[in-house]
Amino acid sequence: MDSPPIPDLAIVNCTALVGSTAGRAEFAPGTTLEITGGAISAVHTHPVDAPQAREVIDARGMVAMPGLINTHCHAAMTLLRGAAEDVAVGAWFNDYIWPMEVNVGERDVYTGTTLAAAEMIQAGVTTFADHYFFMDQAARAVVDSGLRANLGSAFFSSQGADGLGASIDFATRWSGAAGGRITTSIAPHAPYTVDDDDLAAAADAARALGVRVHIHASEDIAQAEKSIAARGISPIEVLRRTGVLDAGCIIAHGNGIVPDDIPLLGAVRDRVGVTHGPKGYLKFALGPITPIMDLLAAGVPVGYCTDGAASNNTMDIFESMRITAILQKQLAGDATWFRSSAALHMAGPESAAVLGMRGQIGELRVGACADVILVDTSGFHCQPVHDLGATLVYSIQTSDVQTTIVDGKVLMRDRRLLTIDGDALRSELRDRAREITDRSHGRTIQDYAP
Repeated sequence: MDSPPIPDLAIVNCTALVGSTAGRAEFAPGTTLEITGGAISAVHTHPVDAPQAREVIDARGMVAMPGLINTHCHAAMTLLRGAAEDVAVGAWFNDYIWPMEVNVGERDVYTGTTLAAAEMIQAGVTTFADHYFFMDQAARAVVDSGLRANLGSAFFSSQGADGLGASIDFATRWSGAAGGRITTSIAPHAPYTVDDDDLAAAADAARALGVRVHIHASEDIAQAEKSIAARGISPIEVLRRTGVLDAGCIIAHGNGIVPDDIPLLGAVRDRVGVTHGPKGYLKFALGPITPIMDLLAAGVPVGYCTDGAASNNTMDIFESMRITAILQKQLAGDATWFRSSAALHMAGPESAAVLGMRGQIGELRVGACADVILVDTSGFHCQPVHDLGATLVYSIQTSDVQTTIVDGKVLMRDRRLLTIDGDALRSELRDRAREITDRSHGRTIQDYAP
């Protein structure tokens, strides 16, 4: 009888987050995780013998968690971080961001995505869903950084047939690349910038390729009300009528989801998810906020996101989780709603489900991708630890993430990046930062008039 293969990596002596539900987070002290071929091959909560592995990481005093998932972002927009602050959302688009994005070229997208990757690795984010331009360059940054990503090439109907064609071409060429670390989506921008015919064609392409549609929809209540006034239907109903919901989709933000939308989304809960990034919504004084309670009650997965750093400022999912947990209690007027266990469950299985990857990422279980982070809770801001789940939700800072592993490969060890040259990256950013924010040319990539 053949012996089992020797694991590539073993993480020993950790306290592992081995399971979660809305009502309970389960931690197992003294756990050993074994990783073979990029997947978790064993979880020993009561190990007897020292593991035989090619590499062993002693995680004594650390919490092992599933790598965090950023369900919607524009990674290269790190280049515009802080360039448009304290303005209303319409001015943010029309007067700042879309005129600045005229300057964004292919090399900028590689550099900006690499910057986002460095930040996310340090923040314990192992998977992100990106919706932007020049996505070949974003994909190359993913390959080089070692992260996992779902990537979609964004398009507007104002581009004509070329925009949709390029999105389909990208999704076809890059699906399954980087040893499976890259998955893809078809990425129409939004129902107010992409017409119904192009939305229907995007849905057809997604079905044919077996991918999802990644789209902004009902981003705020003003968008929903304008659609209802002009067309008699909400943006979510537009997605239903054009086949996008049926094809399966990642709905970015959903603050304007109205009560009549909930059953529409619930009917396709196995293939639709909603992203939630509350920091940006609060900065823009948007209201109401994504109806998480109603969506979860209907079985619709909701996952954390950061959106772009031009609005959110960071790529920090711990921050998104913390704000969500606090804000949900405030909105519900109920301190017992959205417990720390629910917040952690949303960070793992729920966020994975938004990307159509439940069971593959977001959990420390045998057969799942070996995307693991080790978090140090010994800092004074965490002590004493009476409730480990609450510590992870309310106290942890990104600087507490010590080690980040994706697909079984260590991308950061003891806070040192192993796949990205930080000094070279900072040098390139210094040379480009001022040029990319220039608006003197008077052009824009689009008009914001939802």
